Amino acid sequence: MQDGLTVFRGLRRPPLLVHAARIGSAGYTRTLHLARHLGHGPLPRADDALMQLIDIEAGLEADRADRAAHYKAVRHVDVLIAMMGEVREMQDGSDSPA
Repeated sequence: MQDGLTVFRGLRRPPLLVHAARIGSAGYTRTLHLARHLGHGPLPRADDALMQLIDIEAGLEADRADRAAHYKAVRHVDVLIAMMGEVREMQDGSDSPA
């Protein structure tokens, strides 16, 4: 099984989604973003959060590719922002529960 960083680095998404997420990642707030996607409660370690976000994003990517009527690009970008934020948490060495 691959780790979250390897999976994240291997993702290929439309440039517009990635660009929007990069811009948004400057304002990433872990407590707010993760609560939106993973629910309220104790925050998981960044590597665990990243794996959960990868699963969520995979579903969104499938919906986008299938042109599903319920697909929301805003939610997809928000999940990508959270993924980028968690990768940054891991790289900064602050991978600990909040």
